[in-house]
Amino acid sequence: MKRKRHNPEQIIRKLRTAEQLLNQGQAVADVCRALEVSAPTYYRWQQLYGGMKATEA
Repeated sequence: MKRKRHNPEQIIRKLRTAEQLLNQGQAVADVCRALEVSAPTYYRWQQLYGGMKATEA
């Protein structure tokens, strides 16, 4: 499988989607599968871009 790189705007958009899915009661593993990223990648993105808006990135 080819490796895909995301720019900061895409990451923040995916983190917003993840937050919505988590609020609906989905598990982190299901959210990662929906975003097509691994759990460690999700947590690293959360640490780096957690509270940012797209304009701040």
